[in-house]
Amino acid sequence: MKVALAHHWLASYRGGERVLEQIAALFPESDIYTLIQNPKIEIPGLSGCRVISSPLRRFPAATKLYRHLIPVHPFAIKRLVVPDDTDLLISSDASLMKGLTVSPQTKHVCYCHSPPRYLWELGDEYKKDSLAARMALDRFAPRLRRFDYEAAQRVTHFIANSSFVADRIDQYYKRESEVIYPPVAVNDFQSDLGRERFSLVISELVSYKRIDLAVKAFNQLGERLVVIGDGPERKKLEQIAKQNIEFLGRQPFSVLKRHYETASAFIFPGIEDFGITPVEAQASGCPVIAFRAGGALETVVEGKTGIFFDVQNAESMIAAVKELRRAAISPLDCRANAERFSASIFRRNLSNALKRYGVSMPDSLESRL
Repeated sequence: MKVALAHHWLASYRGGERVLEQIAALFPESDIYTLIQNPKIEIPGLSGCRVISSPLRRFPAATKLYRHLIPVHPFAIKRLVVPDDTDLLISSDASLMKGLTVSPQTKHVCYCHSPPRYLWELGDEYKKDSLAARMALDRFAPRLRRFDYEAAQRVTHFIANSSFVADRIDQYYKRESEVIYPPVAVNDFQSDLGRERFSLVISELVSYKRIDLAVKAFNQLGERLVVIGDGPERKKLEQIAKQNIEFLGRQPFSVLKRHYETASAFIFPGIEDFGITPVEAQASGCPVIAFRAGGALETVVEGKTGIFFDVQNAESMIAAVKELRRAAISPLDCRANAERFSASIFRRNLSNALKRYGVSMPDSLESRL
């Protein structure tokens, strides 16, 4: 069986790339098709795979500016050629990579992290982040939505990373999907260390993540809040934050791990398709305070591993922080819940789904589960 993989872009090592890494663990030495690859980003699990990037790589500074080149993404994707003798293509996609052209005999399974949010529902939020994004979406969004919708109709099977995303696949593409939660490296974290009196945010600092809510809430509470991450919203957030709020910028994993394992609460104020960081927090024994929407509803157990707030404002979050103080949440319960999302469970669930889709799985696969 000849298998090819695809991923929207290889420009960072985050949740989507970790999913690709686990898919590649099932099919080592597969070719990987992508819009752009940053050679400075090392993804350990892809070392045996050949990466084939699109003509987008020829643009100057493409590894930094690829998001601003959205209008030409369809052109670049169409020029990636998947051989006709490929039996199975598995695309890992939160953008337009599902638009790869394959032979009618090739099964195309799309693991969908999300229909592209910048096209279907959060375009106005993305426009706030840069002038280039605003110009691109204002002029080209209808054409890009049409390309994305038509690509979705050619996918053989959809897998969604949450029920929240499955509903959106149905809403925007009119396609059914099954849910397989993405892998989280739960074994990288310890849950038995002592807690310190601070709350934690780990996030890209972009407008739709709503980190401003956490800043406003902790301004009023006067309690210590540590924010790890960077992005176009950072300066604005720093300007409104009081001295009890620390901005550490991007940090290596060792720093993230230490903060996860010692924080008294993890703050998750936005709406995410799945949200890996709340699971990492729970794997570290840290309870979560999350807005009651999106993927957090599937990963946080109310009253047992976290507390939800119902309105995206500072007052509602403050009430949740105070409620968490009264709740008897066990680090062991947080850890046990997080283990539902381990990498080994993801690989087995994906393998079983492919068998149901009629993919003839090699006998050697069992050793990689």
